[in-house]
Amino acid sequence: MARPETIEETADLIHATGGDGSALRVDHSDIKAVEALVNKIGSEKGRLDILVNDIFGGHPYTQWDKKLWEHDIGAGFTMLRNGVGTHLITCAKAIPLMLSTGHGLIIEMTDGTSEYNKAFRRNVGFYYDLVKANVERITIGLAAELENESVAVVAVTPGWMRSEQMLENFGVSESNWKDALSDVPHFCISETPTFVARGIVALACDPQAKRWSGRVLSSAELARQYGVTDVDGSQPDCWRYTVEVENKGLPADATGYR
Repeated sequence: MARPETIEETADLIHATGGDGSALRVDHSDIKAVEALVNKIGSEKGRLDILVNDIFGGHPYTQWDKKLWEHDIGAGFTMLRNGVGTHLITCAKAIPLMLSTGHGLIIEMTDGTSEYNKAFRRNVGFYYDLVKANVERITIGLAAELENESVAVVAVTPGWMRSEQMLENFGVSESNWKDALSDVPHFCISETPTFVARGIVALACDPQAKRWSGRVLSSAELARQYGVTDVDGSQPDCWRYTVEVENKGLPADATGYR
Protein backbone atom coordinates (compact mmCIF):
# COMPACT_ATOMS: atom_id res chain seq x y z
CA MET A 1 0.00 0.00 0.00
CA ALA A 2 3.09 2.25 0.18
CA ARG A 3 1.92 3.70 3.50
CA PRO A 4 4.33 5.06 6.13
CA GLU A 5 2.57 3.32 9.06
CA THR A 6 4.28 0.20 10.41
CA ILE A 7 3.26 -2.91 12.32
CA GLU A 8 5.80 -1.94 14.99
CA GLU A 9 3.92 1.33 15.53
CA THR A 10 0.72 -0.68 15.89
CA ALA A 11 2.36 -2.78 18.61
CA ASP A 12 3.45 0.45 20.32
CA LEU A 13 -0.17 1.66 20.31
CA ILE A 14 -1.26 -1.61 21.91
CA HIS A 15 1.37 -1.28 24.62
CA ALA A 16 0.40 2.37 25.22
CA THR A 17 -3.12 1.27 26.17
CA GLY A 18 -1.80 -1.31 28.61
CA GLY A 19 -2.13 -4.23 26.24
CA ASP A 20 0.36 -6.90 25.26
CA GLY A 21 1.10 -7.39 21.58
CA SER A 22 3.77 -8.47 19.14
CA ALA A 23 4.43 -7.19 15.64
CA LEU A 24 5.01 -10.19 13.38
CA ARG A 25 5.49 -9.97 9.62
CA VAL A 26 3.66 -12.85 7.94
CA ASP A 27 2.70 -13.51 4.32
CA HIS A 28 -0.84 -14.85 4.69
CA SER A 29 -0.84 -16.19 1.14
CA ASP A 30 1.97 -18.53 2.18
CA ILE A 31 0.48 -21.66 3.77
CA LYS A 32 3.70 -22.63 5.55
CA ALA A 33 4.16 -19.13 6.96
CA VAL A 34 0.64 -19.08 8.38
CA GLU A 35 1.12 -22.58 9.78
CA ALA A 36 4.29 -21.42 11.52
CA LEU A 37 2.46 -18.40 12.97
CA VAL A 38 -0.32 -20.56 14.41
CA ASN A 39 2.23 -23.02 15.81
CA LYS A 40 4.05 -20.11 17.47
CA ILE A 41 0.81 -18.91 19.07
CA GLY A 42 0.00 -22.43 20.19
CA SER A 43 3.40 -23.05 21.74
CA GLU A 44 3.71 -19.64 23.42
CA LYS A 45 0.09 -19.03 24.48
CA GLY A 46 -1.50 -22.46 24.30
CA ARG A 47 -4.72 -21.04 22.88
CA LEU A 48 -6.30 -18.75 20.31
CA ASP A 49 -9.47 -16.98 21.40
CA ILE A 50 -10.09 -14.52 18.57
CA LEU A 51 -9.05 -14.16 14.95
CA VAL A 52 -9.77 -10.88 13.16
CA ASN A 53 -9.37 -11.71 9.48
CA ASP A 54 -8.85 -8.28 7.89
CA ILE A 55 -6.41 -9.11 5.10
CA PHE A 56 -6.91 -7.44 1.71
CA GLY A 57 -4.33 -5.07 0.26
CA GLY A 58 -6.30 -5.09 -2.98
CA HIS A 59 -6.76 -1.38 -3.52
CA PRO A 60 -3.61 -0.91 -5.65
CA TYR A 61 -5.05 -3.48 -8.08
CA THR A 62 -8.61 -2.15 -8.14
CA GLN A 63 -9.82 -0.58 -11.37
CA TRP A 64 -12.96 1.15 -10.18
CA ASP A 65 -14.34 2.14 -13.57
CA LYS A 66 -13.62 -1.11 -15.44
CA LYS A 67 -16.07 -3.86 -16.33
CA LEU A 68 -14.94 -7.49 -16.11
CA TRP A 69 -13.76 -7.66 -19.73
CA GLU A 70 -11.89 -4.36 -19.36
CA HIS A 71 -10.29 -5.10 -15.98
CA ASP A 72 -6.72 -6.38 -15.86
CA ILE A 73 -7.18 -10.09 -15.15
CA GLY A 74 -3.88 -10.52 -13.34
CA ALA A 75 -4.71 -7.63 -11.02
CA GLY A 76 -8.17 -9.08 -10.44
CA PHE A 77 -6.78 -12.50 -9.54
CA THR A 78 -4.32 -10.85 -7.15
CA MET A 79 -7.28 -9.20 -5.41
CA LEU A 80 -8.96 -12.60 -5.08
CA ARG A 81 -5.80 -14.14 -3.68
CA ASN A 82 -5.24 -11.28 -1.24
CA GLY A 83 -8.86 -10.83 -0.17
CA VAL A 84 -10.20 -14.39 -0.31
CA GLY A 85 -7.33 -16.88 -0.50
CA THR A 86 -5.55 -15.42 2.52
CA HIS A 87 -8.72 -15.62 4.58
CA LEU A 88 -9.21 -19.28 3.70
CA ILE A 89 -5.60 -20.18 4.47
CA THR A 90 -5.63 -18.34 7.79
CA CYS A 91 -8.93 -19.84 8.93
CA ALA A 92 -7.92 -23.34 7.83
CA LYS A 93 -4.75 -23.18 9.91
CA ALA A 94 -6.13 -21.26 12.91
CA ILE A 95 -9.42 -23.08 13.52
CA PRO A 96 -7.84 -26.33 14.80
CA LEU A 97 -6.09 -24.37 17.59
CA MET A 98 -9.40 -22.74 18.51
CA LEU A 99 -11.14 -26.12 18.55
CA SER A 100 -8.43 -27.58 20.77
CA THR A 101 -9.27 -25.05 23.48
CA GLY A 102 -13.00 -25.44 23.10
CA HIS A 103 -14.05 -21.96 22.07
CA GLY A 104 -13.22 -18.99 19.88
CA LEU A 105 -14.45 -16.09 17.76
CA ILE A 106 -13.61 -15.50 14.10
CA ILE A 107 -14.25 -12.00 12.77
CA GLU A 108 -14.31 -11.73 8.98
CA MET A 109 -13.87 -8.05 8.15
CA THR A 110 -15.74 -6.92 5.04
CA ASP A 111 -17.18 -3.83 3.36
CA GLY A 112 -20.94 -3.45 3.25
CA THR A 113 -23.89 -5.01 5.02
CA SER A 114 -25.54 -8.16 3.74
CA GLU A 115 -28.54 -6.16 2.52
CA TYR A 116 -26.37 -3.54 0.81
CA ASN A 117 -24.23 -6.15 -0.94
CA LYS A 118 -27.16 -8.20 -2.27
CA ALA A 119 -27.06 -6.09 -5.41
CA PHE A 120 -23.92 -5.75 -7.51
CA ARG A 121 -21.69 -3.01 -6.12
CA ARG A 122 -21.45 -0.61 -9.06
CA ASN A 123 -18.48 1.71 -9.57
CA VAL A 124 -16.07 -0.42 -7.53
CA GLY A 125 -15.02 -2.88 -10.23
CA PHE A 126 -16.10 -6.50 -10.72
CA TYR A 127 -13.34 -8.06 -8.62
CA TYR A 128 -13.81 -5.79 -5.61
CA ASP A 129 -17.49 -6.73 -5.49
CA LEU A 130 -16.58 -10.40 -5.85
CA VAL A 131 -14.08 -10.27 -2.96
CA LYS A 132 -16.57 -8.69 -0.56
CA ALA A 133 -19.33 -11.10 -1.59
CA ASN A 134 -16.93 -13.98 -0.95
CA VAL A 135 -16.13 -12.78 2.57
CA GLU A 136 -19.79 -13.05 3.54
CA ARG A 137 -19.96 -16.50 1.96
CA ILE A 138 -16.90 -17.58 3.97
CA THR A 139 -18.75 -16.47 7.10
CA ILE A 140 -21.90 -18.37 6.19
CA GLY A 141 -19.96 -21.51 5.25
CA LEU A 142 -17.76 -21.57 8.35
CA ALA A 143 -20.76 -20.90 10.60
CA ALA A 144 -22.43 -23.97 9.11
CA GLU A 145 -19.35 -26.13 9.50
CA LEU A 146 -18.83 -24.95 13.08
CA GLU A 147 -22.48 -25.07 14.13
CA ASN A 148 -21.81 -27.87 16.64
CA GLU A 149 -18.65 -26.26 18.01
CA SER A 150 -18.10 -23.40 20.45
CA VAL A 151 -16.56 -21.19 17.78
CA ALA A 152 -18.57 -18.28 16.40
CA VAL A 153 -17.97 -16.75 12.98
CA VAL A 154 -19.22 -13.21 12.36
CA ALA A 155 -18.59 -10.80 9.49
CA VAL A 156 -18.18 -7.16 10.52
CA THR A 157 -18.23 -4.06 8.35
CA PRO A 158 -17.19 -0.57 9.41
CA GLY A 159 -18.79 2.41 7.76
CA TRP A 160 -16.96 5.25 6.03
CA MET A 161 -13.83 5.00 8.11
CA ARG A 162 -11.44 7.84 8.75
CA SER A 163 -8.29 5.83 8.18
CA GLU A 164 -4.94 7.54 7.81
CA GLN A 165 -5.14 7.14 4.05
CA MET A 166 -8.70 8.48 3.82
CA LEU A 167 -7.84 11.57 5.84
CA GLU A 168 -4.71 12.13 3.77
CA ASN A 169 -6.68 11.82 0.53
CA PHE A 170 -8.97 14.63 1.70
CA GLY A 171 -6.10 16.78 2.95
CA VAL A 172 -7.23 16.76 6.58
CA SER A 173 -6.31 15.10 9.88
CA GLU A 174 -8.46 13.57 12.59
CA SER A 175 -8.42 16.85 14.52
CA ASN A 176 -9.91 18.86 11.62
CA TRP A 177 -11.66 16.17 9.55
CA LYS A 178 -14.83 18.25 9.25
CA ASP A 179 -12.93 20.69 7.01
CA ALA A 180 -13.31 18.07 4.27
CA LEU A 181 -17.11 18.43 4.29
CA SER A 182 -17.00 21.47 2.02
CA ASP A 183 -15.71 19.23 -0.78
CA VAL A 184 -17.11 15.85 0.34
CA PRO A 185 -20.30 16.68 2.28
CA HIS A 186 -21.42 13.08 2.85
CA PHE A 187 -18.18 12.52 4.78
CA CYS A 188 -20.27 13.83 7.68
CA ILE A 189 -21.31 10.23 8.41
CA SER A 190 -17.70 8.98 8.73
CA GLU A 191 -16.33 7.20 11.79
CA THR A 192 -12.98 6.52 13.41
CA PRO A 193 -11.38 3.05 13.40
CA THR A 194 -12.01 3.02 17.15
CA PHE A 195 -15.77 2.71 16.58
CA VAL A 196 -15.73 -0.69 14.92
CA ALA A 197 -12.90 -1.84 17.20
CA ARG A 198 -14.99 -1.11 20.30
CA GLY A 199 -17.86 -3.08 18.80
CA ILE A 200 -15.62 -6.07 18.12
CA VAL A 201 -14.25 -5.97 21.68
CA ALA A 202 -17.80 -5.98 23.03
CA LEU A 203 -18.70 -8.89 20.75
CA ALA A 204 -15.64 -10.84 21.88
CA CYS A 205 -16.66 -10.33 25.51
CA ASP A 206 -20.22 -11.57 24.88
CA PRO A 207 -20.63 -15.15 26.18
CA GLN A 208 -23.53 -15.48 23.75
CA ALA A 209 -21.58 -14.34 20.67
CA LYS A 210 -22.52 -17.57 18.93
CA ARG A 211 -26.02 -16.15 18.34
CA TRP A 212 -24.54 -13.87 15.69
CA SER A 213 -22.72 -16.66 13.84
CA GLY A 214 -23.13 -16.48 10.07
CA ARG A 215 -24.31 -12.86 10.18
CA VAL A 216 -22.86 -9.62 8.83
CA LEU A 217 -22.94 -6.91 11.49
CA SER A 218 -22.11 -3.26 10.91
CA SER A 219 -20.23 -1.07 13.36
CA ALA A 220 -23.55 0.73 13.96
CA GLU A 221 -25.38 -2.54 14.73
CA LEU A 222 -22.66 -3.55 17.18
CA ALA A 223 -22.93 -0.12 18.79
CA ARG A 224 -26.68 -0.46 19.26
CA GLN A 225 -26.40 -4.00 20.61
CA TYR A 226 -23.59 -3.32 23.07
CA GLY A 227 -23.95 0.38 23.83
CA VAL A 228 -20.53 1.44 22.53
CA THR A 229 -19.84 4.76 20.84
CA ASP A 230 -17.26 6.40 18.65
CA VAL A 231 -14.67 8.63 20.32
CA ASP A 232 -17.01 11.63 20.05
CA GLY A 233 -19.84 9.79 21.82
CA SER A 234 -21.89 9.26 18.65
CA GLN A 235 -23.06 6.08 16.91
CA PRO A 236 -22.75 6.81 13.16
CA ASP A 237 -24.94 4.54 11.01
CA CYS A 238 -23.16 4.86 7.68
CA TRP A 239 -24.90 2.11 5.71
CA ARG A 240 -28.43 3.25 6.58
CA TYR A 241 -27.39 6.82 5.76
CA THR A 242 -25.90 5.73 2.43
CA VAL A 243 -29.15 4.04 1.37
CA GLU A 244 -31.57 6.64 2.72
CA VAL A 245 -29.66 9.85 2.02
CA GLU A 246 -26.57 9.66 -0.19
CA ASN A 247 -27.84 7.15 -2.78
CA LYS A 248 -31.09 9.08 -3.10
CA GLY A 249 -29.22 12.25 -3.99
CA LEU A 250 -30.41 14.12 -0.89
CA PRO A 251 -28.36 16.91 0.69
CA ALA A 252 -25.81 15.72 3.22
CA ASP A 253 -27.28 15.72 6.70
CA ALA A 254 -26.28 13.19 9.35
CA THR A 255 -29.04 14.25 11.74
CA GLY A 256 -30.65 11.09 13.10
CA TYR A 257 -27.85 8.93 11.72
CA ARG A 258 -25.21 9.40 14.42
